[in-house]
Amino acid sequence: MTLPRWMEPLLTADEMRAVDAWAIETEGVPSLELMERAGEGLARVIVQRAPAGRIAIVCGKGNNGGDGLVAARLLRAAGREVEVLAVWPAEHMQGDALEQVRRLPGPPPAAFEPGRLDAAHAIVDALLGTGTTGAPREPAAGVIEAINAAGAPVVAADVPSGVDASTGEVAGPAVRAAATATFHRAKPGLWIDPGKTHAGDVHVIDIGIPRGGPAKPEIGLIDDAVLDDMPRRTAGSTKFSSGTVVVIGGSTGLTGAPTMSALAAMRSGAGYVSVAAPAELEVAFSVRLLEGMTIGLPADEGALTPEAVEPALKAIGRADAVVLGPGLSRREGAQAFAREMFERIDVPLVIDADGLNALAGVFPDQLPQRRPPTVLTPHAGELGRLLGVESAEIGRRRLAHARDAAARSNAIVVLKGDDTLVVAPTGRVAISRGGAPALATAGTGDVLSGVMAAMLAKGLPPAHAACAAVHAHVRAGQVAAAPHGPDGVIASDVIQALPAALKG
Repeated sequence: MTLPRWMEPLLTADEMRAVDAWAIETEGVPSLELMERAGEGLARVIVQRAPAGRIAIVCGKGNNGGDGLVAARLLRAAGREVEVLAVWPAEHMQGDALEQVRRLPGPPPAAFEPGRLDAAHAIVDALLGTGTTGAPREPAAGVIEAINAAGAPVVAADVPSGVDASTGEVAGPAVRAAATATFHRAKPGLWIDPGKTHAGDVHVIDIGIPRGGPAKPEIGLIDDAVLDDMPRRTAGSTKFSSGTVVVIGGSTGLTGAPTMSALAAMRSGAGYVSVAAPAELEVAFSVRLLEGMTIGLPADEGALTPEAVEPALKAIGRADAVVLGPGLSRREGAQAFAREMFERIDVPLVIDADGLNALAGVFPDQLPQRRPPTVLTPHAGELGRLLGVESAEIGRRRLAHARDAAARSNAIVVLKGDDTLVVAPTGRVAISRGGAPALATAGTGDVLSGVMAAMLAKGLPPAHAACAAVHAHVRAGQVAAAPHGPDGVIASDVIQALPAALKG
């Protein structure tokens, strides 16, 4: 599997191990040279984070500890006060790491004691490397807790100790770093929560591994280039060739959600957008959607019912993409309507909000396999309801659960968060870089659904459309926050910022 050009590859622990072995055994790069370059890059990040003051470097017995020893040697040579703290006796080190002990000038490594961290202006975590999984055992677990309790900023070597480099899972104590210097390529666990939260700022260090290698990564970061291929209006475009979107949802008290999805689709370039909603609420939509169409559907006390299925299917006859669920309500009639629509809509479909809730309990085993593309856009709570697990469990194992849901449903799963994951049924994963705290407000999920439908309606391949929408959504959140600050942003600000975000 080859990642598209708009994804930056991320290497799992096994893939990184294979690349290291290939560089050393096939390409003839000395392993000691790789360690030297890793330590040099680590030292640069340490200096950025702690330009002055005492540095404590906590070393394990493997290559991660060797990287820390290289950094210690270089920092001492530059005149910095550095104490090297060995969690295991130095003689337990082997190979290149042991050679770095011999090269260390000044005081030899001292046995680790928590009190030695008290006077440090910065701490370097060179304890455990990318190959460790599961909860750290003693003495490493206690060392991690002491590092976190010390209060000084931490720079992690390659990956914060206790974080699974491949998944971001944290099974026990884990270092909370201000920055991580990771080598050759970033690792998925540095960008997927909870690992992302522990990693801080990620710095990728070139250690001289040649281009190529045996790794065929299936996980990558979404780059700006994801928007390059988005179809744009030209002199020959019409409102229909620009993409037709229908948003289905709404109920009494919940007319804002489908309105925001529709407006977001318009601002993302869809040429013809309609909202299909309870007929008795048409006035509420008409005054808000001056440029959009409204389609009244049969309803009971302001909520759609199964009797609305046939009129709704007729309404989407010319649609290029459909959004199902915003503001739909959790009334049984509306939920039954959504389940039947899921089966019968024959164009690309984005399911959000109450559309997702309608599938809980029947997902995925009792659902038919849709042939047209399907995109599910849950947050952790909604994915938990779909899979029948607690939201907290989704948070602990985001990658595993999103992949499970995508494979079982044959749908693209967009698990929302600052680390939004776009997971294809094949297992390929695209990760958003995030960095838009302004999106943590009501209604922005409805905005994302509208953007995604517009991308699908324009004819982008489904996975590309989902990634482009996620990236544009983040950029719009950042643009919207510029004049207001993150706390001053509301969802309509994000909609207004979409044209600027999509300029590329």
